Amino acid sequence: MPGLCPFAAIQPPMTDPFRPTRRRWLGAAAVCASLPWPGWAASEATPSADVFWPRHRPVPGGVARLALGPAEAPPGVTHAGVPVLVLGDRRGWTALLGLALSATPGPDEVVVQAAPGEPAQRLRFSIEPAAYAEQRLQVAPRHVELSPQDLARHERERAHQAPIIARFSQPLPASLAMRAPVPGPRSSSFGLRRVFNGQPRSPHSGMDIAAPSGTPVGAPAPGHVVDVGDYFFNGRTVWLDHGGGWLSMLCHLSVVEVEVGQRVQAGERIARSGATGRVTGAHLHWSVSLNRAMVDPALFLAD
Repeated sequence: MPGLCPFAAIQPPMTDPFRPTRRRWLGAAAVCASLPWPGWAASEATPSADVFWPRHRPVPGGVARLALGPAEAPPGVTHAGVPVLVLGDRRGWTALLGLALSATPGPDEVVVQAAPGEPAQRLRFSIEPAAYAEQRLQVAPRHVELSPQDLARHERERAHQAPIIARFSQPLPASLAMRAPVPGPRSSSFGLRRVFNGQPRSPHSGMDIAAPSGTPVGAPAPGHVVDVGDYFFNGRTVWLDHGGGWLSMLCHLSVVEVEVGQRVQAGERIARSGATGRVTGAHLHWSVSLNRAMVDPALFLAD
């Protein structure tokens, strides 16, 4: 079994900070004739044979593929004010929406706008429930309660990484296929909620892969290095921006072999695995973020 990440420096909040309590929508007209009228539910989009998209799993921590219909240009799509990745071509566009682990199952919606100045439209879909495991542990209090100094460091690091998660860069990815950064057994711990001494922690927001210290770590998809750091919980960490609000975070590294601004290709070595940060053993923690939501990396694996 891989070592565990009992805490994570980047975790979905207990409530979604981007979800407004009240929304104002512009207009009631359809964006274009090919799109559903307001109040209609979105349908699942199917990629063409030559394009890989993540598996459609509209649950907390999953990805919803929402069909937008044909149009000459891609419409703009937002979810609770956050830009959403739209891919496809004039024959049919698709919104690829990451859903936070903190999302509440039930009806939800995105806002679709055909062009600047055009009236916006609500496109409704449903978030389905998902059952994730819960683990209850009794540990020494020092492993749960941070000192004031460590807590202050953690908050500074969260603030530093917030604009990284909020990136929405060009060019957009042509495909969303990913490869596992290291070989080895994959933990099924995504979404696992741990309760330490009766105190709940946010769900585990990534995939743990068992890898001895020093194992080469490859880029899971093409992208740019946008951050390299040594963080309290996550240890030595690399953030990769794959474009369009789609990012990877790779943690607990023993050695980092890339620099901020560097372009990397899928499979290119960027680091070596390790046991830095707050962990119980050597392994790689890999998180994938889509429109600022940490989602299950397994949905993007092509193998």
